[in-house]
Amino acid sequence: MLGRIATTVVPLCGVLTISTDARAELAPGSIVAANHTSPADPAVVLAALHRLGARPVVLATAGLWRIPVLGRALEREGHIPVHRGSRRAAEALDAAAEALAQGRLVLIYGEGGLPRRRDPGEAAPGAFRTGLARLAQATGAPVVPLGQAGARRLSSGNSAKQLAGVLTAPLRRPALHVHVGAPVRLTGEPGQASVTAHQAVAAAWREATERLGERGRPAR
Repeated sequence: MLGRIATTVVPLCGVLTISTDARAELAPGSIVAANHTSPADPAVVLAALHRLGARPVVLATAGLWRIPVLGRALEREGHIPVHRGSRRAAEALDAAAEALAQGRLVLIYGEGGLPRRRDPGEAAPGAFRTGLARLAQATGAPVVPLGQAGARRLSSGNSAKQLAGVLTAPLRRPALHVHVGAPVRLTGEPGQASVTAHQAVAAAWREATERLGERGRPAR
């Protein structure tokens, strides 16, 4: 349902285009690792994946489950709450491993949070935490790097600016692009594996920003 909603709403707010690497594959039991830049980018990513025929389970901050309607939808569809900074944080990786074993796609943000920047421009993904690498190595799942660009034009800055960005997006119609890269296997100790995953997602993000530039809407 969330994918269908995103597929309906995102085109009303911006112009979404998608590209894929020649070797890209969203195989069952894969981890999709995306860069996280804006509160709006999960909708952009879900819309793109839905268009590609993928229905991922999403790891997201547990606070979203406290929002009445959204929380029920997240629970019903099997998405996974992440209780950051608590003893329950590891439960998310266990639930993700179970979803992968069932052949589900799992969407995870390796950075573990949003950047603190207030401007709407693009910037390379921040350093990854080790959760993504530990999940991939524990399950043997391939990691599909996904780069998105343009979501900060939908929503960025403080709360007031985020709301204003969403409300004015249908008039501004910002350009959005998602690029899906080729799967990678993470080997070595978790720290180095995290660097490998970060490099793959950063490469996908660069491709996404370049695609926006090719369409006359250069990323800042």
